[in-house]
Amino acid sequence: MKKLTIEDVAQKAGVSKSTVSQFLNKRFKYMSEATKNRIAEVIEELNYQPNGLARSLKQNRTHMVGIIVANIDYSLSVQCIRAIENELQRHGIQVIICNSDENADKENTHVEALVARQVDGLIIFPAGDNPSPYSRLIEAEYPLVFMDRLVEGITTQSLLLDNEMAVKTAIKELTGKGHEAIAILSLPLGEHAITPRKERMSGYKKAMEEAGLAMNDRYVCSVPREAIASALDELLSLPQPPTALLAANDLVLGEILKYANRHSITIPGQLSVIGIDDAEFARIYNPAITTIRQPAYEMGMQAAKIMLSLIEAQEAAVPITYRFPPALQQGQSVQAPPGTK
Repeated sequence: MKKLTIEDVAQKAGVSKSTVSQFLNKRFKYMSEATKNRIAEVIEELNYQPNGLARSLKQNRTHMVGIIVANIDYSLSVQCIRAIENELQRHGIQVIICNSDENADKENTHVEALVARQVDGLIIFPAGDNPSPYSRLIEAEYPLVFMDRLVEGITTQSLLLDNEMAVKTAIKELTGKGHEAIAILSLPLGEHAITPRKERMSGYKKAMEEAGLAMNDRYVCSVPREAIASALDELLSLPQPPTALLAANDLVLGEILKYANRHSITIPGQLSVIGIDDAEFARIYNPAITTIRQPAYEMGMQAAKIMLSLIEAQEAAVPITYRFPPALQQGQSVQAPPGTK
């Protein structure tokens, strides 16, 4: 059977090849509704399949975008990726998803591999702090979007939560119930702290100061995931242990809840708990955990729209950092400290 061509479609639809090409590339600006419908009917009738490879070569596009996520375990990562993929697929673009495991070298390997595959752009949750690899992409005017994190010395389209506001919202909720001894648990800040951890720690200190509460350095814990249980042992063994805990992300919250179960600690009877990130398990836990939600799906949708505009742009876009507002998701994990009315 003869392979159908764009010329066959054009001839049967009674239009030019260029009009069919415009239709296939979703450029409908100067096309009437009747023409669009006629071409669509002919394509369906003939069961015409465009030659994607030939079209990519002609347009110098692959209709693929790479997503490099720092840690696929985060609920934020999953929700963002889902939104990005949904939005890009609506525009005929497929995604290639890579996980760097918070390893800058692994991330660089993914970047090189995706660029070699000529993806149309990259959406990165940065794991590294060295600006050089990203600078090369920007110098080459490669469509680049950062999610969740910033890199010092790099200005590109970036989307992330207002992290300080998220912590202030949590502290306000706790102090409103009478808590003063409030501890924060975070994964390690390290020498080059990633943006959310750094900003959430900064937000904690500012929020405690604004609430007129004395800072207790022993209430500030920044430890690896596997050391959270030991950190909680130390916190709760203090002469004046905290009455409330703020989990700086969903992974930390999960470890706190496991610890509470193992040690039969009642929440919120003995300890009030709030987590940042709207993890699904926070609503399943009994009682439901109060969380500070970041609009992950909306962030992913916006990232996809920005990527589409960068791909279509004829000139370099002005770099913008988009900050998304947090929202308090009420659960039943916060009440007045034990012994108070």
